Amino acid sequence: MIHSAFAMAPPGGGGGASGGGDISFIIMMAVLFGIFYFLMIRPQQKKQKEMKNMIANLAHGDLVMTTGGIQGKITGLTDTVVTLEVADKVRIKVNRNFISAVLQKGTTTDA
Repeated sequence: MIHSAFAMAPPGGGGGASGGGDISFIIMMAVLFGIFYFLMIRPQQKKQKEMKNMIANLAHGDLVMTTGGIQGKITGLTDTVVTLEVADKVRIKVNRNFISAVLQKGTTTDA
């Protein structure tokens, strides 16, 4: 009579071949981590660094776009808030982190 516990047991004998499998598994995982690093992690870190640089270098007169798609000219800057002029005498305040792109660098002689 064969029970299911005996049917699921690994075949007997040998037993010395498991050492090589551990090394190949470690090598395979290292290669996969390297692939993920160069294809996903590194480009994302580079993009975050560029975005941080762009936000730090905002200046009066720059034409920017927010993450919501609003385009405006920077008329005021603080550490956390950017004031945008979206039309004549229409200004909105936006958190600095929600600026997604600088469309055109402004001149420093704007009034």
